[in-house]
Amino acid sequence: MPYLLISTQIRLEAGPTMVGDEHSDPNLMDFLGARKRNMPGNNFCEYYVNDAPRVVLDKLEKLGYRVVSMTGVGQTLVWCLHRE
Repeated sequence: MPYLLISTQIRLEAGPTMVGDEHSDPNLMDFLGARKRNMPGNNFCEYYVNDAPRVVLDKLEKLGYRVVSMTGVGQTLVWCLHRE
């Protein structure tokens, strides 16, 4: 899975950081120390870590991921990463 989206709420830029969905690579989620949760009202699960996005980005860089783009969507910050 060469593409990855991570995100956080603007008011929570110190964490938690969403790092995957229910179909994400379990080995990668393990490496990040992510936990799976289902938020009330959602019909899907997501993985999150308590780390700040900067810490997550540093960890992913060690695995060869590079930021392709970053944007703000409403009150959410989103990074798209890719690994060759």
